[in-house]
Amino acid sequence: MDSTMESMLETYLFETNDLLDKLDEMLVADEKIGDFSTDDVNEIFRIMHTIKGSSAMMEFNSISVAAHKVEDLFFFIRDKGIENLNAEDKKDLFNLMFKSEDYLRGEVSKVEAGETLSDNTDEFCKIVSDFLERISKDEAAAEAAEAAGKSAPSGQAAAPSATDAAAGASSVQDINAQLAGLPNDPAAKTFIHIFLEEGVGMENLRAFMIVNALKDCDINFRYYPADMETNSGTAQSIIDNGFYLAFDDEASCQNALGVLPSQNHIRSFEEVEAPAAAPAPSQPAKEEKASDTTVESKKQDTPAAASAKPAAPGASAHKTSEADAGKSAGTPKKAAPIKQSLISVNLQKLDALMDLVGEIVITESMVTSSPVLKQLDQEDFDSFNKSARQLRKLTNDLQDISMSLRMVPISGVFQKMNRIVRDMKQKLGKDVRLTLIGENTEVDKSIVDSIQDPIMHIVRNSMDHGIEKTKEERIAAGKDPQGEIVLSATHTSSEVVISVSDDGYGMDPQKLLDKAEQKGILTKPRSAYSTREALNLILLPGFSTNKEVTEYSGRGVGMDVVKRNVETVGGAVRIDSELGKGTTITLKIPLTMAIVDGMKVTVGNSIFTIPISNITQSFKIESDDEIVRDEKGNEIIERMGSFYPVIRLSNFYNLKGTYDDDVKEGIMIWVEAGDKSCVLYADDLLGEQQVVVKPLPTYFNNFDLKSVGISGCSILGDGNICIILDVAGIYAAAVENA
Repeated sequence: MDSTMESMLETYLFETNDLLDKLDEMLVADEKIGDFSTDDVNEIFRIMHTIKGSSAMMEFNSISVAAHKVEDLFFFIRDKGIENLNAEDKKDLFNLMFKSEDYLRGEVSKVEAGETLSDNTDEFCKIVSDFLERISKDEAAAEAAEAAGKSAPSGQAAAPSATDAAAGASSVQDINAQLAGLPNDPAAKTFIHIFLEEGVGMENLRAFMIVNALKDCDINFRYYPADMETNSGTAQSIIDNGFYLAFDDEASCQNALGVLPSQNHIRSFEEVEAPAAAPAPSQPAKEEKASDTTVESKKQDTPAAASAKPAAPGASAHKTSEADAGKSAGTPKKAAPIKQSLISVNLQKLDALMDLVGEIVITESMVTSSPVLKQLDQEDFDSFNKSARQLRKLTNDLQDISMSLRMVPISGVFQKMNRIVRDMKQKLGKDVRLTLIGENTEVDKSIVDSIQDPIMHIVRNSMDHGIEKTKEERIAAGKDPQGEIVLSATHTSSEVVISVSDDGYGMDPQKLLDKAEQKGILTKPRSAYSTREALNLILLPGFSTNKEVTEYSGRGVGMDVVKRNVETVGGAVRIDSELGKGTTITLKIPLTMAIVDGMKVTVGNSIFTIPISNITQSFKIESDDEIVRDEKGNEIIERMGSFYPVIRLSNFYNLKGTYDDDVKEGIMIWVEAGDKSCVLYADDLLGEQQVVVKPLPTYFNNFDLKSVGISGCSILGDGNICIILDVAGIYAAAVENA
């Protein structure tokens, strides 16, 4: 596949998936109120029309045919009015649309995976056709009766002299139009000439999307090339010469000029007067004008209006005045350049940018820590430091901007959970509402992609065996008959906290221990397990308390996948549950994994980096007596009225520290991660520095270094490797699991 086709395919997949996401969100919202709005009916029609056209151009036949079938259905609904469907029809329409969305997503996923598309769409098309036939029976009968009673259209017998005169005028206008480079449309009084942005791809379909947007505003016009929707060959013509909109009156043209600035991918547009025709004999022909206007308005009410034939030349002759004849052909009246404020960027380019910024940060560190600087005299050294500070400021700004480019709202993931809850409600017969909180929280794009599956697993588990099976069971437990799942996201200084809570059964730690004991996966005596450790057993591979296997859960897979995926992006999973009250599963995910502000500390000859976001305070103690021991013999220290465990990094990592025997000479660092706090003891602070987080070699994955507080590594200015500490991991290993 050449680069052009690959780029077109990427654009197609991005826009099609975006349209399907929009469709899903719309369907879920409308189903909650039990009805489609007129705007949503029009929007669904546009979505299917766009998918049909772009898929046809890419020669994805199954997607194009399916979208076309749904488009036909919504053309009928749009034409007759959604209010004409009864409640049962609307319910079935929702189910049909969800099936249609799933079918289209399935085919698009095949395109993404490079698989062969379905070659038989008959079954799907039959489902849509049967539904359309069902809702159209009564309408068809009514229309047939109405058509039988209609008389022949009026105004057919136009005066020959008027027609001949108009035809003569039209021939002059045709010649002038050809000379001006305009479409041959004798009925048009004015045109709008539009040019698209360079390199947008699929120009014919993008032009047609603009045409559809104008028609949705009830603006009457024709467009050229008239076959831009179905003929991909017109794309090159639109690139070279733009495309035209033709109007029979100035009012419609002005309405279009008001709408065009809001459309995407337009580089510029201008209004162009139609070439003047020879004056026509002044004859009333009122009946002809009325008839033409009636026919034209009917044409504009249908999608076929886009390719409708020009109005009769006679109408044009009566609309052309002597003043028009004095105007020069093709004179521009208005030009309005359009500037786009949003663009789509390939994620690989953003990755490359982040890598480049990371290398700049490392290089800056190498320059500012170079031993050669010590040879400079004081004046030169001060001048260098001034320049270095300015470089640091610019580097920080570049880093902030490059990181912000990758940040996207988590709402896309949250909204997809609506669909999961909706489908499972119907299949499981449970009445459950999904409440979303903080869906506008922004997270790194790569992290959003990684946490979608974990969140989906958790929501499915909550729906399947978290929420009670019947309303009666909930009422007996003193709960609201309708269950609730709350999906929330909040920010802290360095991470996003995502939680999924349900108000269902909750988990019994003793039953979890029973199950683990049966499976032989306990690693210490049962009595030694705390409540939290018992709850964490569900994160082990193959662990499941569900006795029945369903299509959603009970196979012993899912929660271990959640843990693995979250830890892959540097996050952690926490489980809280109260029997009879419900369960909350919390995911703590770093905002980004690229660059962190860290404090370098030494332990003997080793250097570690602690993220600044985890540090509350650093201090020295004046006396050994400030460190006391708890009832288990562990060292603790008092800060701000509370006692916190002391973790000596030298002991924790089996290193020889410089000040192991004299803690007054060392440094205490009070750190926290979420709701966990402790005090780390090291030899010395080297200072603050931005570090680029580098993943550990794959080989080290076998040792689960995350569990002993090592989250990654970085390259220092002198070329040495520095270990980046994970405070939560250190606390869990040294305190919770001690």
